[in-house]
Amino acid sequence: MKRIFGNHRWTWLTAGLVGLALVAGVGLGPHLGFTAGPKTPLWTERALDLAPSSVQAPNWVELVKQLKPAVVNVNAKRTEGGGSAMRAPFGQGDPFEQFYKQFGEGAPKRSVRSMGSGFIINPNGNIVTNNHVVEGATEITVKLSDGRELAAKVVGRDPKTDLALLKVEATGLPTIALGDSSELKVGEAVMAIGNPFGLEQTVTTGIVSATGRVIGQGPYDDFVQTDASINPGNSGGPLINSRGQAIGINAAIFSQSGGSVGIGFAIPSNQAKTVVTQLADTGRVSRSWLGVAIQPLTPELAKGFNLGDAKGALVASVTEDSPAAKAGIKAGDLITEYDGRKVSRSEDLPRLVADTPADREVTVTVLRDGQPMKLSAKVTKLDEPDQKVAGEVGEKGKLGVAVEAVTPEIAKQLGLKEAKGVVVKRVENGSPAANAGIRPGDVILEVDRQPVKDLGTLKQLVDKHAKGTPMVMLLQRENATIYVAV
Repeated sequence: MKRIFGNHRWTWLTAGLVGLALVAGVGLGPHLGFTAGPKTPLWTERALDLAPSSVQAPNWVELVKQLKPAVVNVNAKRTEGGGSAMRAPFGQGDPFEQFYKQFGEGAPKRSVRSMGSGFIINPNGNIVTNNHVVEGATEITVKLSDGRELAAKVVGRDPKTDLALLKVEATGLPTIALGDSSELKVGEAVMAIGNPFGLEQTVTTGIVSATGRVIGQGPYDDFVQTDASINPGNSGGPLINSRGQAIGINAAIFSQSGGSVGIGFAIPSNQAKTVVTQLADTGRVSRSWLGVAIQPLTPELAKGFNLGDAKGALVASVTEDSPAAKAGIKAGDLITEYDGRKVSRSEDLPRLVADTPADREVTVTVLRDGQPMKLSAKVTKLDEPDQKVAGEVGEKGKLGVAVEAVTPEIAKQLGLKEAKGVVVKRVENGSPAANAGIRPGDVILEVDRQPVKDLGTLKQLVDKHAKGTPMVMLLQRENATIYVAV
C-alpha cells in the first residue's frame, strides 16, 4: 500500500495489513522468474579495507566518511489533478457528488514533488533507487553530496521488485559496492544512509532483525528486516554491512504513525543485482514462467496428503499447457527441489524460478503420495499482458502508455464485436498519449493508418514512426471510433 507522508511517497503497512499480507501468500498465481543478464556487472563487490574482526565493533565513522558521498537525494516531479483534483467531501451519496464529478474533471493539474534516496553503483552515473520513488515522474533531479544537481533519466523500472535504475551524465563518481546478501546473519550490524523527511545524508545504525521476510508486496518478497531507523525519505537508500557493502535497498517500514518504530525492510542486494543487470541491458525485466499456483504446506495438509514432516511448496493448481503441465506436475504435488536447490517453503519457489533463464530445462523434484519423483520442465518466457510500450515519460518520441492485448474475454467486457487491437490500461501523466487525450479503456485499432494486431505490431509501428510528425491513431472509445494525433 502506498501512502503519502508530506510530500514523500512511501510504502507503509498498518498492523492489520501486515497480518493480511502474510496470509496473502497462500495461493500465489503462476510463478515468474528472471532471465540472465549481461556477463559484465555494472557494480563492484569489493569490500573496503577496514573490515573489523569478529570481536571488534564496526568502524562506522570511517565507513560513513567513505560511503556518504555515493548516497544521493532523488527529487521526482509528478503531475496530479484533473479528475482527482476535486472530491465530494462526504463520499458516495453526497448531494454535491454530481457537482464535484462534473467540475472536478476539469480542475487544473498541479505539479508535486516527492523525495527519496538512491546510491551510485558505478563511476559513470548509474544509480539504484526504489520504483515507487520515481514511478509516474515527469522530471527527476539527483542531488549529489557535493551539492551538484543533475537531471536523471530512468533506464528502467521493475514494479514487481520495487527497483529502478537511473542514469546521470557524469563520470568519476564515488560508488558503493553491492555485497552478497545471502551471507547476512541475524544480529549482524548494519547502517542505513538516506534522506529521511528531507534531512540529507542522515546515518542510522542497528542490526539485521530477520531475513527472508514476506510482507505481501509481491511474488518476490524476500526482505531483510532491520531495526536501523528508517523513515519516509530513506526509500531507495542503501543498507550497509560492516565491510562497507550495500546488502539491501531500503524500501518499506511497518508503522502506525508514519515514523520509525524499529521495523524496516530492505530489498536484498542479490535480488537487486539480477534486476539491475537486466534493466541496464534492456530497460525491463524478462521473466520466466513455470505455470503453477502454490500454497504453504500446513501440518494439517501434510497429514492429509500423507507427506509426514516434509517441507516444500504445495501445488494448488497447474495452468493448462504450461511448462509445469507438460512436465507432468499435478495439483497436490509437493515441490521439494527445483534445479538442484532445496525448496523449504512456498516463498522459495518464485525466487528460484526467478533465477532461471527462459527456455532452460530444469529438474523438479516432487513428492506425490509420499513418493519422490524427478520431473523435467522447460520454463518459458512469460508474456506479461501489462507492459510499457515505447519507454518512459519524457523520452522523446515515446507514448507513455501501458497496454494489454484484446482477448475474447476483454472484448466481451468492452462490448467489442471482435478481439482485435490493444486496450490502454494506464496513461502516464504528462506523456504524449495523455496530452493527445488518450484514456484508459481506449482500444488502439490503427497507428498511421496501419492496423494494430497485437502488442508487437503496436511497438513496431511506434518505433518506425517518423520523428517530428504527428502520429495518427484510430481509437475505439465505447461505441464510437475517433482519431487522435500524438
